[in-house]
Formats: sequence, structure tokens, C-alpha cells
Amino acid sequence: MDIEKLSDIEHLMIKLVYCKGIGIVGRWKIIKFCQQVETTALKVEEMIKIANIYQYQGVFRKSWSLLDNEKLKEELRKQKFVTFYSPNYPQALKPLPYPPMLLFYEGNLELLEMPAVSFVGARQATNYGKKVAWSFVSELVNHQYTIISGLAKGVDCASHAAAISAQGNTIGIIGCGLDTCYPKEAKDLFGKMKKEQLVLSEYPQKTPVRRDHFPMRNRIIAGLSQGTVVIEAKEKSGSLITAQQALEFGKEVFAVPGEILRGQSNGCHRLIQDGAKCVYRIEDILEELPSF
Repeated sequence: MDIEKLSDIEHLMIKLVYCKGIGIVGRWKIIKFCQQVETTALKVEEMIKIANIYQYQGVFRKSWSLLDNEKLKEELRKQKFVTFYSPNYPQALKPLPYPPMLLFYEGNLELLEMPAVSFVGARQATNYGKKVAWSFVSELVNHQYTIISGLAKGVDCASHAAAISAQGNTIGIIGCGLDTCYPKEAKDLFGKMKKEQLVLSEYPQKTPVRRDHFPMRNRIIAGLSQGTVVIEAKEKSGSLITAQQALEFGKEVFAVPGEILRGQSNGCHRLIQDGAKCVYRIEDILEELPSF
């Protein structure tokens, strides 16, 4: 993307994304205010008030003052990205309450234009869970669906690998900068997907792995997908956050039943009790989704 051709509001978005002491809600409050008053020429104290920054006012002031425009441009020249206002920003994310302002990427951005199904589940997946993911993914790829997951251990990596093996397309969403591979076990898959598939993050390079980034990452997974398949999720699994977000976004949620003694799939069973569709064959998923 040509940085020089970005609008004033996009330049403001970029600086806010790099700024410390403010979260996604505060950033969007500032952007929406600027749209209303039709100017981006705000003082730092005005932004603090608009964004309702309390605890980290000092952090925000210092970070804002240190962010030099030339330094930001140099950072962005090293990365591929789209802004919320870019023509190729995914339309599926725009209705989210607080969508990513920027999406950094490596790979084929055109994969975002294809219908997609996400797969989430246990990091410590059993052979059963991995076989289910492999089976369902292979079938969905044959029906022209792109597979989305989070490049985590277990179900995530099995789903990405299955899509590639079936000569299909897959998108990985991560919760850190694209210069960081997490977990390290996914290094080969991560590198392959950045070259031949697509890996996305709303976080710029040098952003470390943080626990609170994963729920944010999960909303992108849910938002980009027409349906989410949950495999081997425990009662307090992060996969249930993705499933809940998918439901809130009006998307289909499919839960795969598992054995009941060890509790490995209790989260899936709870989803089924709460109204998610119980699936044990690929037809259970396909009949709820459009054909392509």
C-alpha cells in the first residue's frame, strides 16, 4: 500500500494502533468523533477525554509524543497492510462492534474474498480430534470453502495442514506481530502459509504474544467465517469465546461431540445443549451453508 496516498483519518488510525495506553474501544471513539467533526486535528488532551482514558493517561501522552511520523512510515514500509477504509478490507469484519483498524498480512489477500469456515478446538487435541478436523476440512475444501483458524497447536494446526494437503486454501489469524511465530512448533506451517496462503494480524511487527490478544484474535476468526466448527473444547476453553462471538455475529456454530469421561469435549456438549448444531458428518455442516 502506498503510505503517501492514505487519508488523514487513515494516518490517525495508524498512529493510534501504534500508540500505547489506549485500547480498541478508545481508538474507535476518537475516530468516530473525528468523522463527526470532520477533522483529525485533535490535541492529545482532547483525545484523552474523548477516549475516556483514565489509568494510562501518562502512558498515552508519552507514547503519542514519541511517535514520529517518519518513524511510523519506515515501520509500515516493512509490512503489508490494509486499513479499515481500504477497498480490499474484508467486508465481513466491518459490522463488528470494534473491528480491526488495520490488518497486517503476509500471503494472498484475495483469499478473504472466498467463503470460509473456521475450525477451533483443543490445543492438546487427541488423535480423534485431529482426525475429525482432517476429515471435515478435506470435505469442505472440496466444496470450495477456505479454512480459517488460529495457528495454535492441536486442532488449529491440524485444520490448516489438512486444507493444504487437500490442495485448498487456508487463513491463519494470530495474536502477535507477523514477525513472531507462536507456538514455535508451528514454524514450518507458519512460514509456508505466509508464502502460499494467508496469515493476518491486527498487531504490527514487534508486538509480543499476550494473553489478552487471543480473545481479540478470536473475534476476527469468528467474523470472517460463515460458520465455526468446535472440536474437543473443554468447559473453560478459549474456543468457546470464538463460538460465542460467532453466535453474536449471527454465524452458524457447529459442535462435534466427543467422549464424556475425561471432559475433553464438555465445552462442545455444553454448546449443543445451548443450541449449537451437533455435527457428526460433513452433511450436517454443508446443509446449513450456501453451496459454491
